[in-house]
This record gives sequence, structure tokens and C-alpha cells, in this order.
Amino acid sequence: MTAFSKLERLGFDPSIPNEARMYDYFVGGKDNFAADREAARRALELAPELPIMCREGRRFLDRAVRYLAGAGIRQFVDIGCGLPTQGSVHEVAQAAAPGSRVAYVDNDPVVVVHSQALLEDDERTAVIEADMRDPDQILGHPRLKSLIDLDEPVAILLLFTLVIVPEDELVARIVGRFRDAVVPGSHIVIAHSVSDPRPETTAKLAALYQDDGVVSGPRREQLRTKAEVERLFEGLSLVEPGVVYIPAWRPDPGDQPGDPEAVWSVGGIGRKAP
Repeated sequence: MTAFSKLERLGFDPSIPNEARMYDYFVGGKDNFAADREAARRALELAPELPIMCREGRRFLDRAVRYLAGAGIRQFVDIGCGLPTQGSVHEVAQAAAPGSRVAYVDNDPVVVVHSQALLEDDERTAVIEADMRDPDQILGHPRLKSLIDLDEPVAILLLFTLVIVPEDELVARIVGRFRDAVVPGSHIVIAHSVSDPRPETTAKLAALYQDDGVVSGPRREQLRTKAEVERLFEGLSLVEPGVVYIPAWRPDPGDQPGDPEAVWSVGGIGRKAP
């Protein structure tokens, strides 16, 4: 069965914009449709900096994964991964440390089918359909267990995905469950859009996503403050420089991040100590 026929079985409708494909459009990818591009253009009218934010998010991912590879991590679980794009986790990890294994997790069946088709020839990757609100479903998934050895250090990546969980207590439980499940020497990476610099814009953008059908049902995005994101690393040792606006997290030589707060996204890495 082809990827497209699988999508048809899932009731795939290219006229409905999709957040993952809009992101793909923002970073210059080709895995998007007319509805995604039109919704993205409406979002750009509110926040013209969105493509810059997405690119800075990719750069943060790149630097974080290279840091983790340098720290000896060879296993990565990318939760809420969206569509693979240029510079995805497996590409960065395997370039820095050949043999690295990457499990991608998403709860969108369309994203999962599309990603499986793109990555079917890479035996060191897996794409799993599961919901991060149920960490045990992810940790116990047969495909993850066949690829990732949870008795060895692993990196859990939560990049711009906790924003879709409005309940603060649930977010803390999600992060805490992953923290408790991994062995010492493991790391948790969090990147999260924050409301501190642009509260009015972020509220309008969330409403636009709801109105355009990008966000379906009762879901709403919850942009937290920088201080609230910092508290998610409770029980972990923060890697320097801590939780900062993402352009300021270990920039590469020659980077010119400008005003880091203009990106209104923060990130950090926490290490589970022995």
C-alpha cells in the first residue's frame, strides 16, 4: 500500500491546513499543500517573524543534538516530531555520531504515515504513533523498545510540543514521568514558545490557528512564561547556560543572533544526575 493510499484510508483532506506542514512551509520545505500555505500566509500577517522563529528553532535543535552527541548520547526520542525536514534529528545525530538511533513520536496519523514513507529505508529510525500525554504508551511501545535501550542513556526531545497542553500540572507530570523513566546520564531537551515578549500577538495567533482549523476541537495552545518553563526542569541539572532565549543557547562561532527575545522562544537541556 502506498503512503498516499494509507492517507486516503485515514480520511486525509489536503484542503484542511496542518500545523506540521505549515512549519514545513515556514522552513522552506516542500511537504505542504495550498491550504497549508494559505493558512501560513495569514499567520505571517500577524507575526512576520514566524519563519525566523522556525529557523532559529531548527538551529537550536541542531546545536542541542550536536551537544548531546558530544556528551556521548547515541539514542534520541523526538516527541511531537512533526514532519522530517532538512536537518532533522536523525540527520544531525548520525552526522555527529554514526550509529545513533532516533525514534520519532507523533499523535497525528497523517504525519506518522508521511514520515514513515520518508524514513522507511533508515533502519536506525522509527516513527511511532502515540500521544505524549501518555508517556507510558510511548515508553512501552514495541517499536520504541526494539530500537531504544532504556537501560542506557537517552535524550528525550520535547521541542515546541508542550505548548499544545494547556494544563500546567499535566505538563509537569509528562516531563516528570520521562525524567523518572530514563537512567542517569540521560538528558531532557525542552524548547517552548513564551508569551513574555509578545502577549497580544501570541493570543491572536492562537485564535487564528483555531479559526483556520489548524487546531481542532477544544485544544488551545498555552504559551507559558520563561519562569514556568524553567520549573519544568525540576529534578534535573541544567546544562549551561540554563534556560535562555534559543538564539542565545550555545551559539556557534560566527552566529549573529541579534535580539534573542525577538524569537519569543526559550530552550534548555537538563541532565539526570546519578
